[in-house]
Amino acid sequence: MSRGGADDKRLAAARRLIDELAPVLGIDAFVRLWDGSRVPLGGSAAGPLEIVIADPGVIASTLRRPSLDTIIRHYVDKRIDLAGGSILDLGRQINRRGRSVKLKGGDILKAAQRLSPFLFAPGAAPREQGAFAGDIVGNARAGDDNKDYIQFHYDLSNDFYALFLCEQMVYTCAYFHDWGQDLATAQKNKLDMVCRKLRLKPGEKFLDIGSGWGGLVCHAAQNYGVKAHGITLSQEQLAYAREKVKRLGLEDRVTFELVDYINATGTYDKIASVGMYEAIGLKNIPDYMRKIRSLLAEDGLFLNHAISRKAKRNKGRLLPERLRPEQRALAKYIFPGGALDDIGHTVAEMELAGFEVHDVEGWRMHYARTCEMWCQRLMARKSEAIALVGEAKYRIYVAYLAGCALAFERGTARLFQTLCSKSAKRPSPLPPTRADLYR
Repeated sequence: MSRGGADDKRLAAARRLIDELAPVLGIDAFVRLWDGSRVPLGGSAAGPLEIVIADPGVIASTLRRPSLDTIIRHYVDKRIDLAGGSILDLGRQINRRGRSVKLKGGDILKAAQRLSPFLFAPGAAPREQGAFAGDIVGNARAGDDNKDYIQFHYDLSNDFYALFLCEQMVYTCAYFHDWGQDLATAQKNKLDMVCRKLRLKPGEKFLDIGSGWGGLVCHAAQNYGVKAHGITLSQEQLAYAREKVKRLGLEDRVTFELVDYINATGTYDKIASVGMYEAIGLKNIPDYMRKIRSLLAEDGLFLNHAISRKAKRNKGRLLPERLRPEQRALAKYIFPGGALDDIGHTVAEMELAGFEVHDVEGWRMHYARTCEMWCQRLMARKSEAIALVGEAKYRIYVAYLAGCALAFERGTARLFQTLCSKSAKRPSPLPPTRADLYR
């Protein structure tokens, strides 16, 4: 058979498959095939959104190695692309009405039959770009692995992160008093709420574990009069934070240290861990809790702010060796060594370590909105981002931020702030009500 004839058969097979799946998918989007033709993904598709397939080799290689990683690598190579909209637009249609589109067995069988012309098509293996080279799971991590994991993500480029973060360079969930607030205001709300929950007072010693670019410690020192200390494993963040302290004239109240939390020393009246718990590894949670408790003053308070997942029925699966496809992709391209706990287990480990838990507050939709805004801001600075980190890394981050926004929207990811004190064997260091948080 001629090459042209084979390609015609593959085009026809792809069109028939999309036609058969369109009533099930019902998406207002099109697939643009390699010959430029557009096939609707829903019966009433009329919008500009397109999924662009560059050549038949994309389908052939995906069929031979059907995994999310293959699709991501084709996306990074721009051999699978979007036009007329973003990943957020596509994801929200797939997840419309809060339910994901699921194909039945018959639909999957039809898809397999339609794809048969691609079985012997020349494949096009996607390149490996932007992935972490070491152990992405980190269950058997050594001491230096924590530093490697953190620096892979956070030492990318301060200038790159500045493109989509707010002016304070805060890279954790914002807190919106209403959904129309701008990102900078919502991040200030978050910094204030952390300080208010900890009831920070002038002269207290405050420790921020995983202090990032210094936003929380500087805010706490400036507005609550504490002596603040931040620890991080990121060289880039450390340099930025120290320069910020000099710029603000806070050298007498704020210090930073490049050290793993497990090697931190001292005694602190209040401790916060904001967006760092996800990076420690599930097997290390008991040691993490005991270490933080050892750093906390007798009447101190500890606030843990962390992304969470839904609890599993089988407790024996708490420490999975195998990750779901989306978890493996996140670990491989964005956060190697990271893992999500469920809030019930987090609270249990706090109590086993000797803490008394006082408050657990869910911020899921706040993080959905935060990630959406980060994604939009990054896409708006596309050319600058590519100049700083290259197009492959830019595309990975757009997909990551959009995917996180969608995960929080549909509830597969959650965010909780948990406040606890050192012991239940003494009067609580908290006021009798929470009214002071909202005055």
